Amino acid sequence: MNQPSRTWDDLRPRVITGAILVAIGVVEIWLGGIWFAALAALITGIMIWELARMTNPELTAQAVQLGLLTGGAVLLARHLPVVYAPPVVVAPALVGVSLLAKYRPIFAAYAIGIALAGYGLTVFRDVYGMLWLFWLVLVVVATDIAGYFAGRIIGGPKFWPRVSPKKTWAGIVAGWIAAALIGVLFLSITDAGRDLIWISAVLSFASQMGDAAESAVKRKMGVKDSSHLLPGHGGLFDRFDALLGASLFMLLVALVVDVPELRF
Repeated sequence: MNQPSRTWDDLRPRVITGAILVAIGVVEIWLGGIWFAALAALITGIMIWELARMTNPELTAQAVQLGLLTGGAVLLARHLPVVYAPPVVVAPALVGVSLLAKYRPIFAAYAIGIALAGYGLTVFRDVYGMLWLFWLVLVVVATDIAGYFAGRIIGGPKFWPRVSPKKTWAGIVAGWIAAALIGVLFLSITDAGRDLIWISAVLSFASQMGDAAESAVKRKMGVKDSSHLLPGHGGLFDRFDALLGASLFMLLVALVVDVPELRF
């Protein structure tokens, strides 16, 4: 009889924490410049700290040092020529490989992805403007919300039970639909082309894969959350894993196609 209430008992802290994070993100994206870069560096540094703690929990001091080093590298790289920036951003991950005692390949792979995403988003904001980042955040948030409710209301077959046992096919598909609707919204209020609808759905899948990738490393390490910084969400890595996957996909697309600046 109490099972339905337990199904939703994490909703209130998730909503409150999520609303605060979205509000901070919207303001920082709007401000751009050093304000957004500082936020990206802070989040990147904390995620690296959480990753180092998950993979090597006994090395607390080294985890803090790697977080600070990575956050500083993201800020520094923003002021360097593009050709020099990626090596600077990646360097802390390589330092981590030399400092940490266990799971070095896992740390290196995830740390490089986190650091490149943090740096790449600051450059993307400077070059292409804020509307693309608003679109990115809204797609990720809509995917998460639709997946959460569809998974609990509809249920059904699991999407990838070995990696992410809570995710259902209903939640996955609901996320795609919600993301496509965000594409329709931006199509109606900006000069974006119609391809944005299906691109939004693909970006949604990339965000879901980012979530799955973080779930995989947590299961490998035997932990439930990356940390306990956020009520109802665990750590920043738990909250931004989907955004990380979506960001890396968007940045990869930007390298191979011409991305226009969105305008109202």
